[in-house]
Amino acid sequence: MNQKDQAELVGVKEIARRANVSIATVDRVLHNRTGVSTKTKDKINAIIEELDYQPNIMARRLASKKVLHLAVLIPSISPETDYWEAPLAGILQAESEIKAYGIAVDKFFFDQNDKTSFRIQSKSLLKGNYDGVLLAPMFVDESKEFVEACQKRGIPYIFINSDVPNTNCLSYIGPDLYHSGYLGAHLASYLIGNGDRILVVNISQEMDNHHHLLRKEEGFRAYFEKNARIADIVKLDIRNTDYLSVKMELTRALDKGMVKLIFVTNSRVSAVARYLEEARLEGIVLVGYDFIKENVDGLEKRKIDFLICQKPQEQGYRGIMFLYNYLVQLIPVDRHYYMPIDIITRENYKYYKN
Repeated sequence: MNQKDQAELVGVKEIARRANVSIATVDRVLHNRTGVSTKTKDKINAIIEELDYQPNIMARRLASKKVLHLAVLIPSISPETDYWEAPLAGILQAESEIKAYGIAVDKFFFDQNDKTSFRIQSKSLLKGNYDGVLLAPMFVDESKEFVEACQKRGIPYIFINSDVPNTNCLSYIGPDLYHSGYLGAHLASYLIGNGDRILVVNISQEMDNHHHLLRKEEGFRAYFEKNARIADIVKLDIRNTDYLSVKMELTRALDKGMVKLIFVTNSRVSAVARYLEEARLEGIVLVGYDFIKENVDGLEKRKIDFLICQKPQEQGYRGIMFLYNYLVQLIPVDRHYYMPIDIITRENYKYYKN
């Protein structure tokens, strides 16, 4: 045992002596494990603070042969949108940085258009013995059921991309959904005149549960209400996400009257851009979300005017690193870590990174 490890052991012994508890109890508190009363835990933490004790956590991790297992539950990349390629890239980057410290990251992928797929993958995940979970809660009710199971097992979990209210997640990393939509409306207000028609388009098979789309729409509408701006806002929910269905629904909606601006609440804005190009519809401003290849193509072709982006790759990276910091470094994490809300155009997209 080297001098530094000896000093650390002496520190733990001294904390145990002063608190009149066993070294094992001190170790439970240092590693944030259960099985210690609140009174005892507070007493030990006070002594740790008094002694300014700094455990050599990384040396302990390397000396230990125990592997810490993390799980990721996110949508798979689909033919309709490759949005989830960016968070996955961030997850893989974080994994490569921490695997040397005995951290393993298992990935579970579900179909974002199929809640049954989510249930199957979440049940499969719960069969494993995981120390922490990173989750994209696409389906609200199913996600609540899953995280309740995590809580019963004492598994900390972090949300990315969208939050779920009334849960005890360790952290939410992603956009402030309401203010993201609010900003979209503020941008739109410069592009329309009083009384112009705006079409708000939600494209998702699970619309009723799609919390993050509805929160964006809520923020969008709130801007016009709070700022006394007059606009004819029409909503279009498209539940079949294949292009032919999108095309049919847009044709019906746009036949009902002149639309000045279309606001698409997710990354599927490229499907709307494709329709406008094929139908040769000019003079409609198109605003949507996410810096992905098909949307950048829409910017280049001048069919998409603005993209609102919130760094999905960084969300995935920070999600894994937050779990690592909490479980290994014992560093507290922010309950909410909001991503910046960036506006991307054809003039600046070449300089942007997710």
